[in-house]
Amino acid sequence: MKERLIVISAIVMLAGYTATSQQVVESIVAVVGNEVVYLSEIEGQVVQLKAERDPTPVEELRCRVFEDQLIQKLFLDQARIDSIEVSPESVESDLNSRLTEYIRRAGSEQALETYFNKSMAEIKKDLREMLTNQYIVQETQGTIAQNITVTPDEIIKYYNSIPKDSLPLVPRKVQLSIITVEPPDMEASKAEVRQRLLDLRSRIINGESFKTLAILYSEDPGSAPKGGETGFTTRGELAKPYAEAAWALKKDVVSKIVETEFGFHIIQLIDRKGDMVNSRHILMRPKLSSEQTEWAILKLDSIGALVRTDSLTFQQAAMRYSSDKATRANGGKMVNENPSERVTWLTLDELPREINLVVRNMKLGEISEPFRTTDPKGNNIYCIVRLDDEIAPHRVDMKDDYNYLSDAALRDKQNKTYEDWIAEKIKRTYIRVSDDFRGCKFHYSGWFE
Repeated sequence: MKERLIVISAIVMLAGYTATSQQVVESIVAVVGNEVVYLSEIEGQVVQLKAERDPTPVEELRCRVFEDQLIQKLFLDQARIDSIEVSPESVESDLNSRLTEYIRRAGSEQALETYFNKSMAEIKKDLREMLTNQYIVQETQGTIAQNITVTPDEIIKYYNSIPKDSLPLVPRKVQLSIITVEPPDMEASKAEVRQRLLDLRSRIINGESFKTLAILYSEDPGSAPKGGETGFTTRGELAKPYAEAAWALKKDVVSKIVETEFGFHIIQLIDRKGDMVNSRHILMRPKLSSEQTEWAILKLDSIGALVRTDSLTFQQAAMRYSSDKATRANGGKMVNENPSERVTWLTLDELPREINLVVRNMKLGEISEPFRTTDPKGNNIYCIVRLDDEIAPHRVDMKDDYNYLSDAALRDKQNKTYEDWIAEKIKRTYIRVSDDFRGCKFHYSGWFE
């Protein structure tokens, strides 16, 4: 039931707000308290879901979307009663990032306008309304479930209620420690990159195509195939030096060399609209010479030897020698890169590819040989890793996955609370539903009573 209680994805919701907008007279198909449901909201979402290859038959899909809308209106009606509001700032922040993503998916602002048959101003207005409602629904649900907790007995009961052959499979998880080193004399490598970019900049100024040179030389895998084009972005989505350079440019002008944590760039402004810019860039990163590579490997070999002979613990070696500030502070312990999940248990799929390939064949407590990988910003680094602990692939169980089961039991209890709340709310709310939907098989009864 969780999927029925959470607002449908933003792009689908946006389609509901924008579809059939040319109709002067909107057809109201339901009234829920002081909220109304328009036929265009339903049909727009059905069209979008079918375009995304939803296999559900159209009439069944229309009924499902309609009930989702009715449920959302129940929460919005309760929010009005409880005077629940949301921060415009949080909505605007989310709006800008989502709008940027939609433009990226469509390929351009014009393509997005064509898709929805709306101007950017209208799309932004519709998206703002959709997000505001989504935030309000989440706040209302949070109020309803704010005091819900689960006891150990409830977690055990939840676990025992699931058929053993239906328990989710948990992939292999590992705990790792890492030591990285930065080779010396990087300034020479950086100077070489700067010179290469200066040469490319001169070629562009003398008439060669920035787009063609980006395809040939840029080391940004995301934008290089598109001629270096980033798509429309806000300042907050870009590295600060890049953003400052891009916003200072005039159209078609090429920037001087800009250094960010990702490497070195030259940037060309394509267009600016409101608080967003579209730019293209060529990214290059310093390359390691054979001497630098040899130094890094020898350095890591000596560190590994100190740990293997018990001269230092891996934790002490990481704190003393590692060049990575984040893991060095943890004594080398790796954590999930997602800020909201600062955990040390990682699946192999969550690891960089090179580390994944090394770790999958390691034994518990083993320290790897030095190898090359990339940091989260795409820079080449050399490292050694130690396999600290592991959990073999298995079905969820109480011993190894208590926290997982605790969260699942809490969600299940919350969803049951939402279901009870919805059933009761239907009984005490004024609801009028169009007879056109009387043939639907709804999850909740009472919509027509």
